[in-house]
Amino acid sequence: MWLGSGRYSRPSDFEQFRTLMSDFNKKILVKDLENTPYQKAWDFQEKLLKEIVDLKIANRKNETREQTPNYFLWVEHPPVITLGKSGVIDNLLLNEKQLKDRGIEYFKTNRGGDITFHGPGQVVGYPILDLENFFTDIHKYLRLLEEMVILTLAEYDIEGARSPGETGVWLDLGTPFARKICALGVKASRWVTMHGFALNVNTDLAYFSYIVPCGIQGKGVTSLEAELKRKIPLSEVREKLSKHFQNLFEASFVYSN
Repeated sequence: MWLGSGRYSRPSDFEQFRTLMSDFNKKILVKDLENTPYQKAWDFQEKLLKEIVDLKIANRKNETREQTPNYFLWVEHPPVITLGKSGVIDNLLLNEKQLKDRGIEYFKTNRGGDITFHGPGQVVGYPILDLENFFTDIHKYLRLLEEMVILTLAEYDIEGARSPGETGVWLDLGTPFARKICALGVKASRWVTMHGFALNVNTDLAYFSYIVPCGIQGKGVTSLEAELKRKIPLSEVREKLSKHFQNLFEASFVYSN
């Protein structure tokens, strides 16, 4: 298992993947963390990021060219509210006791963006990529993540859009009915990314009433279920997102058991 009780073990496929990466650095090892608490998934991201950064530092120091790996983690979190490094705590509308009473965790994180909610029925993706394997442009990286979501929504006949100056994907932008369906927030260190995106699929939207979503007043939040009036299998949405991600990044996913 990749996730254990407080300690991570290295599976055999991890070593096999390192060998594969010596020839192809646009391959991405995909792992489904299933339903994992936020802190545990965050720690795992930090571990993978550190391994990649350490390898890059060693390459520069030793004048070697061992190619760095890339990862993509799928996860579905128990209810949790997270605040980005530039977020405003006043956008959290519950106190500590109210959070506890509702079974919601809270974390101040090191990602970009303001405040958001993660919970059951939401597709969350954490790409841990060495962007030097692809391109060194954080703006382009964010726009491609948005494009992945926009293309996925189009397969459900939903028109997603970007809001100038705001990351994420919206519906009916520029109207009184504007509502956000996907939030983005990332961190990068030495061109290695972590954190990622959260697409509302079958998410209980009532949780968003406990925050000012993304710190943006006057705009609502929605989900695929709310728009289509039916539940959508998360696996189906992940499959579509995966297809568009690989096309946009000209990458190939390698799946871990």
